[in-house]
Amino acid sequence: MKIPRIMIAGTHSGVGKTTITTAIMAAFTAGGRRVQPYKVGPDYIDPSYHTIATGNPCRNLDSWMLSDETVARLFLHSAQNADVSVIEGVMGLFDGSQAAGDRGSSAQIAKLLNCPVILIVDVKSMARSAAAMVSGFVNFDPDVKIAGVIFNRIGSERHLDLVREAVELYCRVPVVGYIRKNAKLEMPSRHLGLVPTVEGGDLPAKISGLADEIREGVDFNKILQIADAAVDIVPSGAYLSAGKKESTNNQKARIGLARDEAFSFYYQDGLEELAHQGAELVPFSPLHDTQIPPDLDGIYIGGGFPEIFIRELADNQGMLNALQSAGAQGMPILAECGGLMYLSRVIVDFNGRDYGMVGLVPGRCMMEKSLVGMGYIEAEALDHNVILKAGQKLKGHEFHYSRLVPDDPDFSYAFRLTRNKSGETVLDGYARENILASYLHLHFAADPRAAGRFIDCCRAYRDSLKENAGNIAQRSCNQNFKTRNL
Repeated sequence: MKIPRIMIAGTHSGVGKTTITTAIMAAFTAGGRRVQPYKVGPDYIDPSYHTIATGNPCRNLDSWMLSDETVARLFLHSAQNADVSVIEGVMGLFDGSQAAGDRGSSAQIAKLLNCPVILIVDVKSMARSAAAMVSGFVNFDPDVKIAGVIFNRIGSERHLDLVREAVELYCRVPVVGYIRKNAKLEMPSRHLGLVPTVEGGDLPAKISGLADEIREGVDFNKILQIADAAVDIVPSGAYLSAGKKESTNNQKARIGLARDEAFSFYYQDGLEELAHQGAELVPFSPLHDTQIPPDLDGIYIGGGFPEIFIRELADNQGMLNALQSAGAQGMPILAECGGLMYLSRVIVDFNGRDYGMVGLVPGRCMMEKSLVGMGYIEAEALDHNVILKAGQKLKGHEFHYSRLVPDDPDFSYAFRLTRNKSGETVLDGYARENILASYLHLHFAADPRAAGRFIDCCRAYRDSLKENAGNIAQRSCNQNFKTRNL
């Protein structure tokens, strides 16, 4: 398969990957190319910039949560209709989930997809030493093809001449661009990184102008040539096989999807996995709507920034009541991170003020000044819940500045989490009957059985309504699954 593709990677975090990658995507799109954007790793916010730049939904390529076969299959499925696929790396090129291997790194994705890499190097206060740095990256893993270099924060013409001559002489890698240190490329950020594009403002206009900011020094045509020259991919049967079977149940499960400025953290391929297995996803806004959509069989509330919109969420009493009532009636509700915070009884903001929330999770979410949890995790279900049986495990990640303080010592924790970096185990989340809320961010394409179980639970709820004709039996849908091999 002919798949023109390029990865934009960096020597380290903070080198300008997201801004430069977004600018390149915007330039290609403005030039008439159909660009399919990707982001390595579990990030939600950077992909939103790529989506605006290209007009196509960005997809995550995460080789820690997803198997190699799944990464390749998802990439091929979405890339085959694009003129060029542009992948933004994560952290430094070789940084991943461990020191002694490349699992979870940009390098692993580049090797898996046989993708040429453009390396971004911050050369502030550096001249010939830039060649030593680039040489180290070129030779560290010969299976990673570094096909070009972009210099960031060039100070002068003389500075550019020095670093370009040194890199091209000692590394035999072409310099395909440079960006001056006074370029107006800053993006608004806060405690979880860049501000999500769903919050609007002047972000769309700023993104469309990024290409003009770097046009002077970046050779877009050369980068396209490198992408076009990427070797053809010969997919194995495993990569192309329909590893996921179409749902045999023709009845859709109508699932409300919370999506607005406060809740926007979802994986595109994860949502498509839900739809593939029979979910009809119905968007609604906890911020702006006063009722949930009619005739729902379940609700999915992803992560986001409820703490930024805490007053508006607390004041929307109609939505709080609607969700509380739906949960009390037995409707399956799945909530991740920001969704957990929203379902809690109270969120305590950074200044110590209390704001009442939905109240389906008996506890308080306390905002902290520093990170409480960040990184890859493995979650083991402590009991049956709406996505897993007791004892089953799945991979995910966490990234949060809040902590959940239960109201009662007899709290129905959902998971035992094992943190990848430290090996530490902690109890997390809340699971009781039809409610599952935790700090776990999951990717349904990584574990399709979780998607299928959630959809089956939603269908079971719908069927129970029909059976009882409005006299809802207060029973846990988990009981329906204890003996089923999902």
